[in-house]
Amino acid sequence: MANQDDQFKKVISHAKEYGYVFQSSEIYDGLSAVYDYAQNGAELKKNIRDYWWKAMVQMHENIVGIDAAIFMHPTTWKASGHVDAFNDPLIDNKDSKKRYRADVLIEDYCAKIEAKIDKEVAKAEKRFGDAFDKDQFLATNPRVLGYQEKIDTTLSRMAKSLEKEDLADVKALIEELEIADPLTGSKNWTDVKQFNLMFGTKLGASAENAMDLYLRPETAQGIFVNFLNVQKTGRMKIPFGIAQTGKAFRNEIVARQFIFRMREFEQMEMQFFIKPGTQKEWYDYWKETRLKWHLSLGMGEENYRFHDHEKLAHYADAAADIEFKFPFGFKELEGIHSRTDFDLKAHEKYSGKKLQYFDPEENKSYVPYVLETSIGLDRMFLAVFSNALEDEELDNGTTRTVLKLPSVLAPTKAAILPLVKKDGLPEIAQQIVEDLKWDFNIFYDEKDAVGKRYRRQDAIGTPFCITVDHDTLTDNTVTIRYRDSMAQERVKIDDLRDLIRKEVDMRNWLLKMK
Repeated sequence: MANQDDQFKKVISHAKEYGYVFQSSEIYDGLSAVYDYAQNGAELKKNIRDYWWKAMVQMHENIVGIDAAIFMHPTTWKASGHVDAFNDPLIDNKDSKKRYRADVLIEDYCAKIEAKIDKEVAKAEKRFGDAFDKDQFLATNPRVLGYQEKIDTTLSRMAKSLEKEDLADVKALIEELEIADPLTGSKNWTDVKQFNLMFGTKLGASAENAMDLYLRPETAQGIFVNFLNVQKTGRMKIPFGIAQTGKAFRNEIVARQFIFRMREFEQMEMQFFIKPGTQKEWYDYWKETRLKWHLSLGMGEENYRFHDHEKLAHYADAAADIEFKFPFGFKELEGIHSRTDFDLKAHEKYSGKKLQYFDPEENKSYVPYVLETSIGLDRMFLAVFSNALEDEELDNGTTRTVLKLPSVLAPTKAAILPLVKKDGLPEIAQQIVEDLKWDFNIFYDEKDAVGKRYRRQDAIGTPFCITVDHDTLTDNTVTIRYRDSMAQERVKIDDLRDLIRKEVDMRNWLLKMK
């Protein structure tokens, strides 16, 4: 665990030092679990959003995008179940006075057992070398099987108790497992209570006439209430999807793990409207399609896994998470949910308006079923950023810190560096900047020795450094240096645009999904 913690601390400090993420209102000592995206962070975030939007909306003829308001009529949240059921089970420690999510305490306990399994695997790998069969070891080793059974029974019991809202049993489970307060080691717990996560606010000029509103806790409802508007104005035929990216707000009591769980965050969601009875095939289709999108970024197949939900929401008939291996272990990155017709039916009931689709082929109207894909943009940012950060041992015995971001997502695509600040080199470098900035985000840097400038761009994650030197004056060529391999080659200035485009073009990256 210590190693994981060190790696995570590195991620957080690197994000600040290189202009990716700052603590919000830092000069006033910050606001807990609220962060600002800095100059490089804003670019990376935008590039991830664009990469998702292009794959989801532009590449599908039957999916369109909307941008619904953050404020919605308060009855929306009654219909969606958020007023009555959007709760977290919380438990207080009587000695430390700290509040925790009961389910997270239990999940963290299981994560520690999972770390023990990883240790057993690592030991066996060392012992057996090339002859080691990991799958067979996991399936037959008595100690591993014991650990796994403990995890399965614990999580299964927790899921059942939460589903039945048997909070007394959740507390009993915490006590039986002898889970202690992570800060003080105290096991002196209160009962488990439910806490609603929505932020309330008011709409109206005077207090007596003001209407109680909520900041939306998810973006999906903006899609559901606009279902008919989009379907009719876009003349959409089922199956079709509506996508949206935008801010959501949750009063997380236990916000933690940097930007993994925040109070103000951004979602990228798509609701796919389908004929009842076809949900199984669409569920499988979107699971596979979404995983392919993730894998197209080349962040390592071994860093992803599916986790099927044991505890389904009352309206769902299937749900799975795509989990990613963050520095603190495998955690949810994206959810794929088969939501049946719950949402549209609930809004029909509360609004008194029909939300049905007339199917010309069947010659009848019905309430469509919904298949949802939902990914946290901030979590995706953290996945990309933490996966890319490396301390690399070099052949000459030194190390370099390099951020190996997928070049399609990198905030700056190329840095233009004149070798010296004289002899007309800065002028040529500036001309290159002027030419390339129409197509790419370009950075100009003439301060410090060129080796130092390379290191700075490595740490920022810039895929290319282009150096203008004295040979450029005679032959119009420059040195291009590749971030990941540090290889260098001479290329013509006129060829730069095509060379960069080939490496960073979304088309070339998304074609890997085919």
